[in-house]
Amino acid sequence: MVCSVYLDGSKYTQPMSRRTIAIAAVLSMLALGSPLIIANANPLANQHFDQGVEHYRAGNHQGAIDDSTKAIEINPQYADAYSLRGSSKFTLGDNQGAIADFNKAIEINPQDAITYRIRGLAKRWSRDYQGAIADYTKAIELDPQDAYAYEVRGSARESVYDHDGACRDWRKAVDLGLEEPAEWVKIHC
Repeated sequence: MVCSVYLDGSKYTQPMSRRTIAIAAVLSMLALGSPLIIANANPLANQHFDQGVEHYRAGNHQGAIDDSTKAIEINPQYADAYSLRGSSKFTLGDNQGAIADFNKAIEINPQDAITYRIRGLAKRWSRDYQGAIADYTKAIELDPQDAYAYEVRGSARESVYDHDGACRDWRKAVDLGLEEPAEWVKIHC
């Protein structure tokens, strides 16, 4: 359980940690792949990116940052390398650095729903709830079947006291196959 904070400073708990959220987001991005990886193929950049992924999976986030940076130096248009580096920065608590990397990844590939969702997480942890909601909404616009985007948008909406919106999003996340938000619906809706 992690502690989250409402705008008024009161606290409530949520079951996923920052690390769990970031890892799930990155792994889903990597599992789905990106057409930009192929479009911007550079063997050395890809090698550094792959090493970064391995570091990330092993919990070595600084190693992931270092290898992502090398991939970006070789190929400055490598959107997924920016996303991986941003996710590593987010996991280490550098929200602003993460947001900057996600911004660059989105500039390169504005159709990447997962990067919008991950940037939304960093914004939410920075208490930019409206910015987070906007990013989750964009992720949902790009991928209406992204149950996790509904789940986290619901949590962000709850943070700004939009309980009806939160309940709608959590119910949609459940409809799309997530089980955990069903508990939140029972408790809060």
